[in-house]
Amino acid sequence: MTALQDLKYGQWFRGADVDGDGFITQQDVRMMSERYVAARRTTPDSPAAHLLTQGMDGFWTNVIAPMDQDGDGKVDLREMTEGFKRVLTEPALYPEQIEPVTNCFFDLVDLNGDGRIDQAEFQQMFDAVAGVPGEDCAAVFAALDRDGSGALDRAEFHQALTEFFYGNNPNAPANHLFGKVAA
Repeated sequence: MTALQDLKYGQWFRGADVDGDGFITQQDVRMMSERYVAARRTTPDSPAAHLLTQGMDGFWTNVIAPMDQDGDGKVDLREMTEGFKRVLTEPALYPEQIEPVTNCFFDLVDLNGDGRIDQAEFQQMFDAVAGVPGEDCAAVFAALDRDGSGALDRAEFHQALTEFFYGNNPNAPANHLFGKVAA
């Protein structure tokens, strides 16, 4: 684990700590679900909202809750960072560790369901859900759109998440996926 990864994971943590109390709890994950539902402009009782809520409950149960080392029902920055250090050791494990959550997130961000994430969708979701400022979203989006198509396809999105969670390149655009990281 590098200092850069620590910074990136800290940035991710701040976005996931929805209520800002210094912990990620099941309630934070539920509040993230509510933000996604609101950003998608769908009703809380819609099939899409139910699917999202189930996916986020699974994210809590399978990804975040196991990081709770002291069993208090909440995960602080140290526990989360140590949890990432334990499980995110090998990029070859991305298909098992991160890909399912990334696919779910891609589908959430792809608001119009066309199989691509355009800049407006990217900005709407990352601003509304993770609190990433619009100017940061625009810069990150432009850098992640490697083929210059004006949209991120699923492969580009997976590449960004791989760079974010496993990468050590201080110049990788995906470092700032969840907000500007100051090195």
